[in-house]
Amino acid sequence: MINVALPKGRLADKTLKLMTEAGILENVTDAGRKLVFEDEKSGVCYFLVKPWDVPVYVERGIADVGVAGKDVLLENAPDVYELMDLKTGKCRMCVCAENGYRDEPSKRLRVATKFVNCSKSYYASVGREIEVIKLNGSIELAPLLNMSDVIVDLVETGTTLKENDMGVITVISEISARLIANKASYRFKRAEIDRLTSKLGDVINA
Repeated sequence: MINVALPKGRLADKTLKLMTEAGILENVTDAGRKLVFEDEKSGVCYFLVKPWDVPVYVERGIADVGVAGKDVLLENAPDVYELMDLKTGKCRMCVCAENGYRDEPSKRLRVATKFVNCSKSYYASVGREIEVIKLNGSIELAPLLNMSDVIVDLVETGTTLKENDMGVITVISEISARLIANKASYRFKRAEIDRLTSKLGDVINA
């Protein structure tokens, strides 16, 4: 039995659909209420956890493999193998600001974000001094209330930015869902995990 950690919410729905199409899971029902599912026919047990917790379950070996957004992997740098890009849940990690904003290099840049490590890494790479303001939600509000100069956040359609008279300044990274594996599990369950990735690859590349 392979244990699979999946993120709750929209990404879980897309991942369950992908795994069903690949023939990895069958008879998936009531996914909105149950947290643990077993598919004895395919030899897979999967459970739903908070998206930011998936790498923790995989790194600690509770799950053999998991599905995590590239944003979570970049931010937390877990000690896991990244096996493949599932090409779903696509978006971009971007620096955004109010329309008409102009940077003043002589001043420390105030950056509101929940991606603290990613923000520090990006601005260090361009030699820009910043002050990070960590927020967990409604990041777009920070510039509007003059708490920050810019934000670093995920952008999918850009609708929320447009509604708040904001736009993308820089794209830091392209983001999508990735299949990750526990390093020990990949050693001892290599054949099973490779079969899983092969089936997923057939659907993704069809």
